[in-house]
Amino acid sequence: MNGAPDILARIAAGRRAQVEAGKSRLPLPEMRRRAAARPLQGGFARAVTRVSAVAPPRVIAELKPASPSSGRLREPFDPRALAAELAAAGAAALSVLTEPDHFQAGPENLDRARQGAPGTPLLRKDFLVDEWQIWESRLLGADAVLLIAALLPGGELARLLDAAGEAGLEALVEVADAGELSRAVAAGAQIIGVNSRDLRDFSVDLTRAVALSRHLPGGAVRVAESGVKGSADLLRLAAAGYDAVLAGTVLMRAPSPGDMLARWLRELAAGTGAA
Repeated sequence: MNGAPDILARIAAGRRAQVEAGKSRLPLPEMRRRAAARPLQGGFARAVTRVSAVAPPRVIAELKPASPSSGRLREPFDPRALAAELAAAGAAALSVLTEPDHFQAGPENLDRARQGAPGTPLLRKDFLVDEWQIWESRLLGADAVLLIAALLPGGELARLLDAAGEAGLEALVEVADAGELSRAVAAGAQIIGVNSRDLRDFSVDLTRAVALSRHLPGGAVRVAESGVKGSADLLRLAAAGYDAVLAGTVLMRAPSPGDMLARWLRELAAGTGAA
């Protein structure tokens, strides 16, 4: 991805440096050994797949304290309490940010979210560029990981998909255009997310997900990411064929994220949508 300012490139550079520091403390073979000892829960893809074309979309609620474009979203930020609240409100899965520099999140958020919602699948939302991070994700208690196609050129995407499979984790592969989608399909992605946010400058356009939906393969689990403001957007994305929608910023800004999510789901069940 080219462009200035390229926020994604800056975040990725920071994560690569942090991974190298992490490897010096805990080399990959030892990380793999420790991670393999942690029991797997799984079930992410099953949880976020619609049972039929007329069923409401599933909601992946995102736990994030801040974002590069919006600054601090929630204070105080309590992953355990938020996970419990959103799971009780009907979230099919939880996406948990763990990137420290730009999202003010940390790896401990996964464990805290698991404490709050022990039966809900957890997606580690981060900028993964190395196999070490895949095994770290299992050690932290994730059920699935996010792989961003724009960060993983050439054979890197397929390599990390294979690593996720070896670690027993599912992978949500994020794409932003037709070229990235083709690479994701060729790499064997089974869960594909289309991000309506441009990661170069963090601008959002929901029509990106709608337009790209008709090119998604029929056998994939389809996830629309970013830009959701209400149940009307959920209905629009469901009509475009998405199984699930990932929503974060609007929920984190709400006085009660659980109340907001429960209202969306009631409106979806009634067949109506509100902005």
